[in-house]
Amino acid sequence: MTLPAIDRRRALASFAGLLAGSPCLLAQASPKLRGEPPGRITPLDSFANVPEFEPMAQRKLSAETFARVAGGDRSALERITFRPRMMVPTSDLDLTLDLFGQQMLAPILVGPASRQTRFHPDGERANAEGAAAATTVIVTAERSGVSLEESVGAAPGAWRQLYPNADLNAVIARAQEAESAGCRAICLTLGDTGRGPALRTGREWSDGAPVRYTWDQIERLRNAVDLPLVLKGVMAPSEARIAAERGISGIALSNHGTSQPAGLAEPVSMLPEVSEAVEGRIPVLVDGGFRRGGDVIKAIALGASAALVCRPVLWGLSAYGAPGVRKVLEMLQSELARDMVQVGAASLAAIRRDHIRVHNR
Repeated sequence: MTLPAIDRRRALASFAGLLAGSPCLLAQASPKLRGEPPGRITPLDSFANVPEFEPMAQRKLSAETFARVAGGDRSALERITFRPRMMVPTSDLDLTLDLFGQQMLAPILVGPASRQTRFHPDGERANAEGAAAATTVIVTAERSGVSLEESVGAAPGAWRQLYPNADLNAVIARAQEAESAGCRAICLTLGDTGRGPALRTGREWSDGAPVRYTWDQIERLRNAVDLPLVLKGVMAPSEARIAAERGISGIALSNHGTSQPAGLAEPVSMLPEVSEAVEGRIPVLVDGGFRRGGDVIKAIALGASAALVCRPVLWGLSAYGAPGVRKVLEMLQSELARDMVQVGAASLAAIRRDHIRVHNR
């Protein structure tokens, strides 16, 4: 029997038709799904990867709110590929990290996000509960819908994010309040010009004019509490070097995502220069674009100690509450373990620069 000739266009169309039955692939394409009601929320046990949570969040949120957590620039991460190693024993795989004397299951922290009740009625409480269930440290945001004590109580070992404002004594008081509540580190967000520093009137927060601290002011804050101080928003190698020289505990590379104008460097792309500048004297964290466990390996290979993950966690929170947060984090942890085996790294310390290749485009 002679089979009819099939050209490339028809073959691709047939293949696409086979893929159309995947509920998660359909979820990413459009709210108008083939074979199921619009707005359907995929069961938690049906996900193959973290990016599939984004369309679920889109179905739960208004267009304006979803825009706050949609997308994200991943071009720098996607230019990095792995160099697998096969002849390396990894049966004693170890993902753990000691950061400022705090033991962590994996080098993944939940990044700070303000006013989380926009995304889910239980907001910060559910985020903290999901992070705790996944044995993940969370950086709680001060612009929150719940009290500091409640968020820290739901996630023991949490860090506290603070914004600078003109009254440094008020910031110091908030840092001391976080210390008393049991927080394990202070994360001072710098350069967030899209939102400005937090101003407090009673229990409410509002945006104010941006405030830039001097190094002397930052040292005053550091000396006011017996907690590690991490500066979030440092991107210049020269400033990273000064932070290390002045005894700042750590830095977190971040361009603050959607709150900033276009054209800023991606944090991951700045990692090699910043890591070289600090010369291993202080930990370097990085925030921005992390969607896969393998992304964390790329960051560590370029000099990071750990990664902050925010948007994917909010996707899980928006659609599923605390169980969604837990699922997102556990998927990232599992992918990290799998990909460490693939590249032949049995521990975080074994991840090296030659495990990856950075492409120009």
